[in-house]
Amino acid sequence: MVLCAELAGPPAHPGEEAGTLRAVGLAGGGMNRMKVDEEEYWHSSKCKAFTFDDDDDELSQLKESKRAVNSLREIVDDDDDLEKFSWSGEPVGSISWSIKETASSSSNTPEGRDSGLQKGSSSHPALPKQASSYSISSFFKGRNKLGSFQSLSDALSDTGVKSYAPELRRPKADYKDYSSDWSPKDTVRRMQRGKICSLERFRSLREKLELLDEAVSVHDGNVITAILIFLKRTLKREILFQELEVRQVALRHLIHFLKETGEQKLFLDLLRFLDRTEEVALSQYREHLSIQDAEKRREFLKGCIRLPFSSEDAVHVQDHYTLLERQIIIEANDRHLEAAGQSEIFRKYPRKASILNMPLVTTLFYSCFYHYTEGEGTFSSPTNLKKTFKIPDKQYVLTALAARAKLRAWHDVDALFTTKNWLGYTKKRAPIGFHRVVEILQRNSAPVQVLQEYVRLVEDVETRLNLAMKYKCHDVVVDQIRWKN
Repeated sequence: MVLCAELAGPPAHPGEEAGTLRAVGLAGGGMNRMKVDEEEYWHSSKCKAFTFDDDDDELSQLKESKRAVNSLREIVDDDDDLEKFSWSGEPVGSISWSIKETASSSSNTPEGRDSGLQKGSSSHPALPKQASSYSISSFFKGRNKLGSFQSLSDALSDTGVKSYAPELRRPKADYKDYSSDWSPKDTVRRMQRGKICSLERFRSLREKLELLDEAVSVHDGNVITAILIFLKRTLKREILFQELEVRQVALRHLIHFLKETGEQKLFLDLLRFLDRTEEVALSQYREHLSIQDAEKRREFLKGCIRLPFSSEDAVHVQDHYTLLERQIIIEANDRHLEAAGQSEIFRKYPRKASILNMPLVTTLFYSCFYHYTEGEGTFSSPTNLKKTFKIPDKQYVLTALAARAKLRAWHDVDALFTTKNWLGYTKKRAPIGFHRVVEILQRNSAPVQVLQEYVRLVEDVETRLNLAMKYKCHDVVVDQIRWKN
């Protein structure tokens, strides 16, 4: 630079020399800088050679990547519900994340690196150096369906490469072969817990009976019934009946099951095998309930008379058949009289229902209402019904009183309680008690004169006075007060 200044010649003025030298120096410096930059450009390369210091560079790149990932909050949404996740897919700040960070920082991180990381990034936690299993789906995992974090047990058993994709498959235990080699005891236990178990593997009679005995020992009726259904399907009837005969608990379950399901034929075969003839007869007798036609029901009951009932049950079946036979005759006759209009009582009080298949007491009330004055020789006569079916006096009087009081036939009511002794004297007697007679008469709106007559017949004085005051029989009240005084 000085040489260039000298070659330029002496300056005209002293001040010009310094300016000239400065200008020449600046021009020379600019040319040298451009030359250095050009040499650096041609000697530089984007491909970097390996050095042992690359470890720190990689760590700084990881930190930069993490900052970029966390910046997705601004891209996706500003919602507060978006969580930060580590490279293992765990929520930052969760228990599992804290445990892993502590373990990795204490065992895998050198002290020099820890100090460098603290200086370089004080706001971000240390990252363990491990293979990244990070994926886009792991961004949005880390919470369960209810929005809470993982439990401590899940966090402790988790690993850095654990997949956080939703588990859509069922547990492996549910895919076990249903025909696995379960013992009878294990099979029964699984059935108690509601597990699906195949009983087809129990092929021999010994295995099937062991299965049934195990179910009986645990006292679970549902399991016993399920196994009985399997045995009923896979065993012959004779073998099944023989084995159940010595297993009374299972036998009772099967009988109840057959009753509920209506398997009448199998049920009757079982009872016959067990020699329960009376139960067989009663079971067949119950079938009449499903027969609606009166004529068909009568024929069915006629056939039931020959069944081997007990002596008491045989009487009831015979009475049932006789009653239905009477009802058919009475119904046909009364229907004809009502249609022809020949009977005054049918015109005044038309029938509201048929008498067929009605109980005996209802039939007696019907006869006392429409056929009270008929002779004993007719099927519809109340006295004939009383004699044929051996109706007790109390039942007959109570039913006849209710029927005649409803018709307000007070003379019939009076005759019902009037009796004669062997000397010809009349006396009123009520098998049901006159206090009940008064209540029935008052319920059917009997006049006060009739009520007073029967209130006076009540034997107990206090009861008589109370009934007289309750039903406003003033003459009886006055007589009682006068009698006391």
